Amino acid sequence: MKLTFKKINENAVIPSRATKASAGLDIYACLDDPVIIAPGEIKMIPTGLVSQTDCDDVAMLIYPRSGLSSKYGISLANCVGVVDSDYRGEWLIPLINHGKKSFAVENGMRIAQLVLTKIFFPEIEISDSLTETERGTGGFGSTGILSRGDD
Repeated sequence: MKLTFKKINENAVIPSRATKASAGLDIYACLDDPVIIAPGEIKMIPTGLVSQTDCDDVAMLIYPRSGLSSKYGISLANCVGVVDSDYRGEWLIPLINHGKKSFAVENGMRIAQLVLTKIFFPEIEISDSLTETERGTGGFGSTGILSRGDD
C-alpha cells in the first residue's frame, strides 16, 4: 500500500515515525504564527498537506499524541479523526485544551498521530431476529469491572 502526500504549503512537514517500530506517524502543525488554545477552547490546526492512498479500502485514523494529552491536556476535539481514502482537502486537526493553562501550538510541532487501517464494506441486511449470545442485551457495565465472579 502506498500513501502519497502533497504539500499545499511549502512549510508543511510530511508525517513520519518517531522510531522504526512506531505504529503512528507524527502529524505536524503548519502555521505562520503560534496558535494559543485557551482552556476549554477548540482550534483547527492546519497541516499544509493533502493526501491519497493507492487503494479504497483504507482509512487514515488521526489520534491524539499521548504526551500532549497526559502532560498538557491537549487532545483531539473529535477523539479520533477519520480521513477517508477519497478525501482530497487539507488535513486540519481539531485540537481541544482540557488543561488548566493556555497552550501554544507552534509551527512544526507534532500535534497528532496517523494510523492506517483496513476498512470493510459490508453488505447491509435487515432481519427481524438476531442469534442469541451468552451476553444477550446486557449493556453498559453488564460484565462488571473486576474479573468474573469478583464483583
